[in-house]
Amino acid sequence: MKEHDSVIVWFRQDLRLADNPALAFAERHAKQIIPLFILDEDDPRTPGGASRWWLHQSLDALARDLKTKGSSLILARGGALVVLEDIIGKSGATGVVWNRVYEPWARNRDSGIKTTLRARGVMPKSFNAGLLKEPHEIATRNGDPFRVFTPFWKALAQEVDQAVDRAEGPLPPLPALPPTPKALVTEGLASEALSVWSLQPSRPDWAGGLRSAWTVGEAAASDRLDRFLEDAAATYKTDRDRPDLTGTSRLSPHLHWGEIGPRQVWARVQARIADGSLQSDQVWAFLRELGWREFSTHLLYHFPALPDANFNPRFDVFPWQDDTVALSRWQQGKTGYPIVDAGMRELWETGWMHNRVRMIVASFLIKHLLVDWRRGEAWFWDTLVDADLANNAASWQWVAGSGADAAPYFRIFNPILQGEKFDPKGDYVRRWVPELSRLPDKVIHKPWEAPAKMLDYAGVVLGETYPAPVVDHRAARNRALAAFDRIKSAKTA
Repeated sequence: MKEHDSVIVWFRQDLRLADNPALAFAERHAKQIIPLFILDEDDPRTPGGASRWWLHQSLDALARDLKTKGSSLILARGGALVVLEDIIGKSGATGVVWNRVYEPWARNRDSGIKTTLRARGVMPKSFNAGLLKEPHEIATRNGDPFRVFTPFWKALAQEVDQAVDRAEGPLPPLPALPPTPKALVTEGLASEALSVWSLQPSRPDWAGGLRSAWTVGEAAASDRLDRFLEDAAATYKTDRDRPDLTGTSRLSPHLHWGEIGPRQVWARVQARIADGSLQSDQVWAFLRELGWREFSTHLLYHFPALPDANFNPRFDVFPWQDDTVALSRWQQGKTGYPIVDAGMRELWETGWMHNRVRMIVASFLIKHLLVDWRRGEAWFWDTLVDADLANNAASWQWVAGSGADAAPYFRIFNPILQGEKFDPKGDYVRRWVPELSRLPDKVIHKPWEAPAKMLDYAGVVLGETYPAPVVDHRAARNRALAAFDRIKSAKTA
């Protein structure tokens, strides 16, 4: 029996139909469904440029998918509570359902909205669609939040396996949905055209590389997972650190915007293990990456200052350098270190960067250039299509040494050795730094060591066609270690 005439399904970072608990609840309990996405202008940190491009494509795909199910997506802009009250008043909806998000301001907003809706006699109900287990469901034996990844991952993996055993895995795809109330569609009482939101760049249009690199939406996310499981998953553990190979899933933006859910990924991977088509040691390394994503959200949930403040307060007195020239060269991929420059150019062109290279470029900015990790986090926020507040902040702090379960500050990646180890033939560098493409493998990661004749043959003029190194590695390493020594004994308030 349908106990609600109309229910609003408020989409956020769950832009899919399958395994969508809020949508499934509305399908079971409402005669009519009002699918709604709100561009909430009250958010203190709006999506960056690359994320806004992705959001446009994803909303367009969701609208098409809803249309095939006999429903229509309503787009509205403004403060979330104001928009919801407006549509409730116009539609007579008696319920609002959504899937939870975990940014600190969003949690506070959602709590206030629940209180207001209940006072109006409108049912609010929220669900978990974005995590394997929610942050409050995983704790140490003492009931405290985890601060170290490995024990968190062990606890999470055990909990998820038990949930799958109890048949609490992904929900099935949805049948045809109850219709959106005709008044909202035909009279245009709330819906805006996606184009007026200006989510896509126009002057200049810098998104050509993104359009070439990505297909967006729920169907694309599912196809990408299938391709990964058919191809790269079998050697994921051994190839995942090689940016010159197609060794990773590239699911991160699809997961961030909820075009696919982690429960779906987990179940499909486990099915491949069960039928013998994949070896568990290879794909468990992949599932562990889902665990890091969950750990990042766990940290943000329990420590909401994570994106802005050092998790380890000793780093509050770290002698960061306000070197805008060095920061600009890093952003543009002109540091003179080929593996770093390749990564930064890949990021600008495609909105994505291989995870191993993310660690290399982050370490270089923080430890070679002594630029505050927050400057790097802000650049990633604007340029990554998978920019995720929790994962971005936790990962930058991990590299900086200031975060939870952080890499030691004195672990300073050598960009030359990192390039030689993980891009041994220089294929990744040749793709993204084509001015070095004619250099032999043995010097492509250190062109300044190439003999003059070799540089001349390759058409490389250091300082002209390709920049000289912005810093000397050995000197930069010593400077970073000296800076670390200054805070080791620092006292915190």
